[in-house]
Amino acid sequence: AEAANLPPLTEAQKNKLRHLSVVTLAAKIKCIPYSVLLEQLQLKNVRQLEDLVIEAVYADVLRGSLDQRNQRLEVDYSIGRDIRREELSTITRTLQEWCQGCEVVLSGIEEQVSRANQHKEQQLALKQQIESEVANLKKTIKVTTAAAAAATSQDPEQHLTELREPAPGTNQRQASKKTSKAKGLRGSAKIWSKSN
Repeated sequence: AEAANLPPLTEAQKNKLRHLSVVTLAAKIKCIPYSVLLEQLQLKNVRQLEDLVIEAVYADVLRGSLDQRNQRLEVDYSIGRDIRREELSTITRTLQEWCQGCEVVLSGIEEQVSRANQHKEQQLALKQQIESEVANLKKTIKVTTAAAAAATSQDPEQHLTELREPAPGTNQRQASKKTSKAKGLRGSAKIWSKSN
């Protein structure tokens, strides 16, 4: 619009402006058709357009790929442009929404941490209760064993050993039953193997 008041642009300056125009388009559209690019950049043919896009990629102005079959530029990333005054309200609103989302996530995390701490305290209290009950049971068993040993005037350790071991007569009967069962099983296994 003010070309008459400004000095003429060199070819490097025109390319720089074209790169920035591609960045502006990439902020709005991620797949830019060649026809739109040719019109916006005022280029004559597709070859010039592709060369310009390749220059922009090498200059790290944007990242993307040229889809020659579908005649479009697919943009993955582009640099940011200067912020205009009319964009400030949108940016402010976006940042406020992001802050609110962060606060919601943070409160959720704090709630989960407090639940985990309560669960941990409950488990520790339960563990201590079980340990105290086990200690009380051990004391009770020792006292009972000592009292029984004192009543029979035996050594408490010997009395505990007798309580653990069954009477000699019951052991022999159980052992003979086990051996007879085992023999029966062995004999049947031999017969089965012979018939095969």
